[in-house]
Formats: sequence, structure tokens, C-alpha cells
Amino acid sequence: MLSEFSLIDRFFARRATAGPSDATAGTLGIGDDCALLAPRAGEMLAISTDMLVEGRHFFADIDPEALGHKALAVNLSDLAAMGARPQAFTLAFSLPKADEAWLAAFSEGLFALAERHDCALIGGDTTGGPLNLCITVFGSVPPHAALRRDAAQPGDDIWISGTLGDARAGLGIQRGEWSADASDAATFRRALERPEPRIALGIALRGVARAALDVSDGLAGDLLHILERSALRATVDVDAVPRSAALRRLAPDIQRRCTLAGGDDYELCFTAPAAARAAVEAAGRAVDVPVTRIGTISALQAPHDRPAIAWRDAAGAPLTLTLQGFDHFHAD
Repeated sequence: MLSEFSLIDRFFARRATAGPSDATAGTLGIGDDCALLAPRAGEMLAISTDMLVEGRHFFADIDPEALGHKALAVNLSDLAAMGARPQAFTLAFSLPKADEAWLAAFSEGLFALAERHDCALIGGDTTGGPLNLCITVFGSVPPHAALRRDAAQPGDDIWISGTLGDARAGLGIQRGEWSADASDAATFRRALERPEPRIALGIALRGVARAALDVSDGLAGDLLHILERSALRATVDVDAVPRSAALRRLAPDIQRRCTLAGGDDYELCFTAPAAARAAVEAAGRAVDVPVTRIGTISALQAPHDRPAIAWRDAAGAPLTLTLQGFDHFHAD
């Protein structure tokens, strides 16, 4: 039977220091009481933590290789939203049992993504218990280049990377809320289980975008975070929100629910000056990620106004929508 330390040594320590010399310079990883980590010269550390709990963030039957990918991807997505470059991460988790086949697949998915983004595992912890994964990721970004939620300005365009809604469509299929053909169902499930962190786009948007975040809990809730931090309002063209061909084959009301309030997309939502439209599109082309303009930012009209989103259709007609992002303490 695997002990805690043999588990770590066999499945995690063997590749924990993988990464280029500039990413691990000044780093002491697994094997001591603490890891030591220095940011890149002239940059600040960007740090984010996410927890994934079985039954809340993933189903019990998820492919462990896909779970390893997703566990790190959702954290890297936070770095992407800040325009930060990944550097290292820690992993803490509890397991019901030390299943060697499960651990081999999980660590393979984890490290495949980590190595693709030059992000080294430098420490963590493991114990017995319900399946629960917690990763803290570290990146670096020049002090004045970070894409913050409080930096939007009146007149900014609102942009989305990639497409929204496929992950929520996949969740709906697994819950039996709706159905799709086998090909579309596979597209939705992949979006749910294997999100792609937009690291390269976040870096390309430095100096171009103003405010940004990743869409993890649904556009309706996440965009509101930018508006609240920046004390502004937004107008969004619902019909402009990008969606995949597979999602467009579902009923219109399902499409709207998935794209606007679905969550688990891990695409970037960001604002940029109208004068920067060509630069935004060039940044997307440079990293081969589509970007779509979906709305505009405006000032609050009176002192008592609160940040809010006005939803419009393609013709500009107002829509009355009741939308709420994902709440981690209440079922969707």
C-alpha cells in the first residue's frame, strides 16, 4: 500500500521541478519545509487559489486525466485574466484511497498542462478523505501591466475570447436537462472537463486591454464583478455573445441560459478602449484565439445608480432577463 510520502515521490515529485531555467531560477521545490520562489526580475508575483470538490465542481466518474488537467487549468485561467505568466504551483488534496491507476492518470493530465505552460510543482500536501483538490498557482507580471477588475472606463468595449456556453450545455446533458447528438455531446463534455486557459491571450493583451477576468461563474455574474469594482454600467448585445456551432443547434432559450449564466467557460471577458479595436483583434490573431466585441461600458447616471448590465438584442431592443451566475453554496 502506498504511504503519503511514497505516493508523492512516485506520482508527483518525479516531475515537480520540470520547467525552463528562467521559471525555476531562485526556486526551492518539494523536499523542504517550505518552497522558495522568486518572481522574474522586475515583476510582481500573481497568486491565485482554487478548490475543486467532488459533486460540486466535477462528477465522480470524470476521467482522472481530465480532472488533473482541469484542476490546474482553472487556476492558470486566473493568471491569464491578470496578464500574468505562469511560474509554479502547489497541490493539496485528499483522496478516499490511494488508487495507483487513478493517480497515474491524474498526474499525467496535471503535468501535461503544467509542462505546456512551463509551470513547476513546488510543494503541497495530501491526506485521506473525500476527494478534494486545492491548487495555488504563482505567476509574474510587470507592476503596471496587470489586467485588474477595477480598471474599466466609460466608453470601453466589452470583449469575449473563444465561445461561451458549451460547458454548461455539457453539464445539462449529464444532469438530463436536455439532449444532443453524440458529436455535440462530446464537444460539450470536452468543454466542461478540459477548459483551455488563455495564458497567451492574457499576455498579448497587456497594454491593450484595461480590465479583465475569466468567466468561471457565468457572464452575467462575472461581468458584474468588473462593473462593481470599476463603479460602471454595461450594455450587452445578447445575440453577439459568441457560441459554438454545437450550441447553436440547441433551443434558443437553452443557448441563452448557457452563454449568459452558465459558468465553467474559463474564457476571458475584458474591456478595452474603442480606439484599441484593431489592436485587440491583432492580439487575438497573434495567439490564434478568436475575440468578439459584445457590448460597451458606460458611466453611472446618478449618485444612487448601481452597477448593472442592460441586455439588448441585435436590433438594440431591451431584454428583460433574470440571470444569476453560479453560486458555490447553492445548486445551479
